[in-house]
Amino acid sequence: MKSHEKAAHADPHGRTAEPIGQQAGQTVSQTIGQTIGQTIGLIAGNGRFPLIFAENARRLGYAVMAVAHIGETEPELEKHVERIHWIKIGQINKLIKAFKEDGVRQAVMLGGIRKTHVFTTVRPDLRTLAIASRLRAYKDDAILREFAAELEGEGITIRESTFGLDGILVEDSPLTKRRPTKKEWDDIRYGWDVAREIGRLDIGQCVVVKDRVIVAVEAVEGTDRAIRRGGELAGEGVVVVKRCKPQQDLRFDLPAIGPKTIQVMASVKATALAVEAGRSVLLDRQEMIHQAERAGIAVVGLLAEGVTRNE
Repeated sequence: MKSHEKAAHADPHGRTAEPIGQQAGQTVSQTIGQTIGQTIGLIAGNGRFPLIFAENARRLGYAVMAVAHIGETEPELEKHVERIHWIKIGQINKLIKAFKEDGVRQAVMLGGIRKTHVFTTVRPDLRTLAIASRLRAYKDDAILREFAAELEGEGITIRESTFGLDGILVEDSPLTKRRPTKKEWDDIRYGWDVAREIGRLDIGQCVVVKDRVIVAVEAVEGTDRAIRRGGELAGEGVVVVKRCKPQQDLRFDLPAIGPKTIQVMASVKATALAVEAGRSVLLDRQEMIHQAERAGIAVVGLLAEGVTRNE
C-alpha cells in the first residue's frame, strides 16, 4: 500500500512513524482528535464529491482519514485530509487495516469506481474473493451492501453519503431561469419512467431521450459517455434524465450532477436535464448553474413520484 500520511512522518527507511506528540498506545486519530475533533473515514472514488466532502467535514471539526483508489481518486485529495492511504481496487483487507490503524469507527463511500475495472485492473484479495463468492449476481447494490456489511462486521459503520453536507441535494424546483419547453417536458416524462425501470434492474441511473425515443441508456460506461453517445446518435436537442434506483441505498452511489455534466451536455447540444430531487447530489452548485445558463440548458429537480407539471 502506498501511503501519504500528513499527520505522520517517515523514518529514513520509509516506514510510517508515530506522529509527533502521539503517546504510546494511541491511534493516529486519537492524537489528531485531541485537537481537531471526531474522526470520519472516507472511502474515495473518482470525481469531485470526495474533495467536497473532505473540505466540509474538516470545517465541521472532523479529522478525515481517507482510503483512495489508485487510478481513480484525484491526487488533490491529499491536501484536504489528515491521512491518506492508496490502495488498488479490490484490496479490502488493506482498506480495513488502514482504518483500524487510524481508529476509524464510521466512514462514508463517495465518488465512483469505473465498472470496467472488473474486466481489466481489479486485483481482488482473498477477502474480496470471499465477498464475491457470496453474491448471486454482480449488481452494484448487492456488491456495495456486502462490502458495507463486511466493514460493519469489523466495527466500521458506513454512513449516508450526504453525511454533514447540508444543502448539497437537488431541490424540487427549476434550477435555471429557463424552464423546459413543452417538447422537453414530453421527453422528460417518458424518460422518467424508463429511468426508474433501468434502475430497478440495477443497470444504470440515466437515460437520454429525443422525441420520446430512448437513444441511450447508461450502463457500465457511466453517465457522461451515455450522454455523448445519445447526442452523437440523435443530434442536438436531446434531453437527459437521471434519477435514483427505486431500491436506492442512501449510503452509496447517489446520482450526482455537476459542471462536468453540463460540459458534456453542451458538447452534444443537449437542451434539458431532469434529476431526482431530495436524493441526488449537486456538486459545485453555482458553477454548474452558471454553465447551464450560459449553454441555454434547462435544469430541473423532480420528486420521485413522477412528473406532473408542464411549465
